[in-house]
Amino acid sequence: MKLITHTLVRALLAGMVLCQPVFSQTKAKTGTGARGIAASANKLARPKLVVGMVVDQMRYDYLYRYYDKYKEGGLKRLINEGFNCRNNHYHYALTVTAAGHSAVYTGSMPAINGIVGNDWYDTGQGKNVYCTDDSTVATVGSNNLTVGKMSPRNLLVSTATDQLRVATNFRSKTIGVAIKDRASILPAGHAASGAYWFDSKTGNFVTSTYYMNALPSWATDYNNLKKPAEYQRKGWNVLLPVGQYTQSTPDDVAWEGKLPGVEKPVFPYDLAGNSGDAYGPLTTSPWGNTITKEMAIAAIKGENLGKGEETDFLAVSFSSPDRIGHMFGPNSVEQEDDYLKLDMEFAEFFSFLDSWAGTGNYTVFLTADHGAMDVPGFWKEHKLPAGLMGATMLTRTVVKALNDAFGEAEYVTAFENYQIYLNKAILKEKKITVDIAYQVVREAILPLKGVADLINLHDMGRAPLNTYQLELFKNNVNAKRSGDLQVLVRPGWFAATSPTGTDHGTPYNYDTHVPFLLYGWGINKGETLRRTSIADIAPTISALLHILPPSGNVGNPVEEALKK
Repeated sequence: MKLITHTLVRALLAGMVLCQPVFSQTKAKTGTGARGIAASANKLARPKLVVGMVVDQMRYDYLYRYYDKYKEGGLKRLINEGFNCRNNHYHYALTVTAAGHSAVYTGSMPAINGIVGNDWYDTGQGKNVYCTDDSTVATVGSNNLTVGKMSPRNLLVSTATDQLRVATNFRSKTIGVAIKDRASILPAGHAASGAYWFDSKTGNFVTSTYYMNALPSWATDYNNLKKPAEYQRKGWNVLLPVGQYTQSTPDDVAWEGKLPGVEKPVFPYDLAGNSGDAYGPLTTSPWGNTITKEMAIAAIKGENLGKGEETDFLAVSFSSPDRIGHMFGPNSVEQEDDYLKLDMEFAEFFSFLDSWAGTGNYTVFLTADHGAMDVPGFWKEHKLPAGLMGATMLTRTVVKALNDAFGEAEYVTAFENYQIYLNKAILKEKKITVDIAYQVVREAILPLKGVADLINLHDMGRAPLNTYQLELFKNNVNAKRSGDLQVLVRPGWFAATSPTGTDHGTPYNYDTHVPFLLYGWGINKGETLRRTSIADIAPTISALLHILPPSGNVGNPVEEALKK
């Protein structure tokens, strides 16, 4: 059977509503009024700038868990002055970063947009595929040859950012910024003006020849400031005295992971990396949010976003909370410190937007690509139902069951996203149907702790699932990219090779329930508790801008959030 990396094993086993006046007949004062932009007679009223913000691994409860410690001007500004969809959920089962960012900006689902995970197995090529892999392009901005071989070509539908470009005959600019390549590339879309992500080997923000042959001067200028090196030298210490982190467990518990080179998971942290990943530890700290904000502001200034005749769009994703969550868990002092500092970064960012575009002239939305489960060790200490499955044990159980039933052969080609990809050539040779293989594997793994069930993805009509979960898994299945059999873990469980840190990727509430906040131009103040979907974000922004929703869109605008 094909060997799999630690990360892959863990991940695997582990019609528009027009709510603005179409034409503005008078000239509005900049920064004032319901529309809040300067609009000449007979010109369509739109915001000067849209900023889409995705926080990686931001569970819904983080809005309120640390609310009393948030400063004015950051998250409180969005919560109290914007529109809050408080019951917002993912509409598919396998909640991971690439799929989440794609769903936010396409209004679609993995079954349609093709981004079924961060990785999947391509049966035609006989190899694993990373979501933004593109061997036809090259790195721009670094001597690291592999970091830039990326593009959005694996995304099968358009994004809201693409549709804005088309609607304005490509006069609008759309830019993506993130530490993670997939979190920048997929939101920015196919027709993006640019997408930039972080090379942890060199400390540079980079792009690929898909977009351009050389970095713009503003990006080079930011790289030349060497901010990552400056922040790395400062290390990571707490914002408040450790005793004031009352929403967290103590600063040293058994289920926390450790940064490279440290003896215990306690403050303060030295953030020194190694030659192959010199700035990796920096991205697993709040400084990752700082450099993301700085690069976003540099992009706005450098590209003059929001200053032209058409609406521009910045898609920015904050990746560090996910890295911190995976390492330390949602209940850690580290994650609480991260969110308190992230809130301060937001306040600075919004203050900049006020001065740059004018208060009321821009629209912001904030959401997350997925949530996260609490660390099972923490739950078990408090008598809550949770646990860890051994990734290796699960793999060996599947392989042994098939070998025992049908004789020695390589029946499994890959494990990804808790899915089993069967070797169709071997099955055909031995005259074994997928359904027969499914029955054998299901009988073998159901007794394992943490396994809730096994689903035959080729026969979803007879899947032994409740209707709610069945829809979520159907929304995930893409005929050319999904596996054959789907392992469903129990609530509170995930597959891992280490007892520290957390994970995500399930259809349960802690993974699906994430924020969706809107603020600024054209947005009402208020909230709703009716269930909304991640698929509703792109059509809501499309309605606001009076543009066609993305090609794979399945969502609906949140009408009550938009001014009439």
